[in-house]
Amino acid sequence: MKNYRELANCIRFLSIDAVEKAKSGHPGMPMGMADIATVLFRDFIKFNPKDPEWQFRDRFVLSNGHGSMLLYSILYLTGYKKINLNQIKNFRQFGFKTAGHPEFEPEAGIEITTGPLGQGIANAVGMAISLKNMSSKLKLKFCPKVYVFCGDGCLQEGISQEAISFAGHLNLNNLILIYDNNQISIDGSTDLSFSDNTNKRFESVNWEVISGQGHNYTSIKSSFNKAIKSKKPCLINFKTIIGYGSPSKAASASSHGSPLGTEEIVKTRKKLNWNHSNFEIPPKLLKIWRSSHNKNISFYKSSKKQELKIKVFKSKNNIKKLFPKIKQEAKNFTSDQATRKSSQMIINYLSESELVIGGSADLTGSNLTKGNSMKILDKNNMEGQYIHFGVREHGMAGIMNGISAINFSRVFSGTFLSFADYMKPSIRLAALMKLNPIMVFTHDSIGLGEDGPTHQPIEQINMLRSIPNSNVFRPADLLETALCWEAAISINDGPSFLCLSRQNLPQISNKKIPINNFKGAYIIEQNAIKNNITIVATGSEVSLAIEVSQKLKEKGISSKVVSMPSTSIFEKQSNAFKNNLLKSSNKEIFVIEAGSTMYWNKLTNPENIFGIDEFGLSAPASQVYNYFGLNAKKISTKILKKVE
Repeated sequence: MKNYRELANCIRFLSIDAVEKAKSGHPGMPMGMADIATVLFRDFIKFNPKDPEWQFRDRFVLSNGHGSMLLYSILYLTGYKKINLNQIKNFRQFGFKTAGHPEFEPEAGIEITTGPLGQGIANAVGMAISLKNMSSKLKLKFCPKVYVFCGDGCLQEGISQEAISFAGHLNLNNLILIYDNNQISIDGSTDLSFSDNTNKRFESVNWEVISGQGHNYTSIKSSFNKAIKSKKPCLINFKTIIGYGSPSKAASASSHGSPLGTEEIVKTRKKLNWNHSNFEIPPKLLKIWRSSHNKNISFYKSSKKQELKIKVFKSKNNIKKLFPKIKQEAKNFTSDQATRKSSQMIINYLSESELVIGGSADLTGSNLTKGNSMKILDKNNMEGQYIHFGVREHGMAGIMNGISAINFSRVFSGTFLSFADYMKPSIRLAALMKLNPIMVFTHDSIGLGEDGPTHQPIEQINMLRSIPNSNVFRPADLLETALCWEAAISINDGPSFLCLSRQNLPQISNKKIPINNFKGAYIIEQNAIKNNITIVATGSEVSLAIEVSQKLKEKGISSKVVSMPSTSIFEKQSNAFKNNLLKSSNKEIFVIEAGSTMYWNKLTNPENIFGIDEFGLSAPASQVYNYFGLNAKKISTKILKKVE
């Protein structure tokens, strides 16, 4: 096993040297996990650095992303072109791919962005689901595996329990979680805050558990051999030593998040018999590392022939081709209807494509996210289209990111808009990675009424609008909902949020909105060629804005009403388009939206915004609207005082 020790030391000292040169980073985890990583990449994981995006590769996720130098070292050693020695030497520096925490770039071998602990576990569950779904739909005789490294911190985060519980429920036997059980956290011993019986915890949610010694190569190989044969998702609980090899800092918190220091590095080199200079990897060891993927060559060649199946499947199930008939039905629809119900009508069409996977956090009957023809995805039918995520909003969002990262299916979810707060960390990472999950958020305002302030969103839409590289939609009726869905499906570089009403709304856009040139906003009503004022509204308040406009007309004030179903799409338009759409003779712009007013300050003066900057209350919807002054009489009266 001498070879393995030397190969592992390649990881250790590249990590030590990179952290030392950067004067920041986390050397302890790469030093402690190097032996396990060496066995995994040398003997088990299927990958090909010459074809990083080979679709049938196994996936490797570093959930404890602070140990990123372990990943970068492996990618360099195994031969990924985008992670060369210069990248290693410039760890954590501007313009290099070797960031402090891994940043999603499959071409470089980085399968997902991790950093906030526990995220990688949820992402891996999503990856495992997507790979099983793909293998089932394509009738493959194999299914790629997902290997995840995690630490104590990952298992303490609540998202980990949501994810592992769901993985056990689905019996994801292509998921292997490798636990770096070093019993050290930033504050010191994990005894300070963590006394779980981890093995029993996993066994209780239908996982197989294997215990191993993380620095004993026989134990490591034996553990992996058992894990890959498991009929359940598998936890390998490896006992490890953080900072392994450091005479003074091993097994202590001091090796977690700081460079070892030059003196300690000299001692560590001596202890591990590493007689090489900084960043030097002996050619014979590099040659062995570079041959690690040779074990996969036969499988790689045979599986490459199967990739054409994915291309054909995606072409056959093109989602965009469904929208002409969706829009035609929406244009002819006249009945009052909640936009959550409008969304369900669209999902019924979308589910004709087998590429669509949807789900809800135990709110299917409220979110209306299940298409009539969608079969349940469960452990007995992994090729299904509909996922019952259970009451696991944060886990659901993290799982969706994993499904999106595999890039086989188009995934959407459902919950109440007020619970977007529970999903925020994963939503933010989706935007950061430019992944494209679609989140259906129903019960989007005080219009839900009696459930009261805990469920009535106030600040949530503006929270979503504040996330860079994301797309917010709040349609007013069926046709707007169809156009928002079409736009969301067309977006491939960021998440989309569909904010939908519980209450019925009139069909008002049918003859007004340009259905083939959606720019996020348009004039839905104007009562004169030359308008005194402009009224902007979204979603359920568009019909209210039209009422206000009519009352103002009775008082001799002409106005135009702009429906803005997507502030995100609108903001991407030219200044000329935006200025022309919003202009009025006296340059006054008023806004009506049943939520926080903060976002609209960029458009107009605070006194011109009719919204809500306090929590809601429990009462029938009409009474709540009246209480907050969101009715045509009160709004038109205030506008008259301003413009007369």
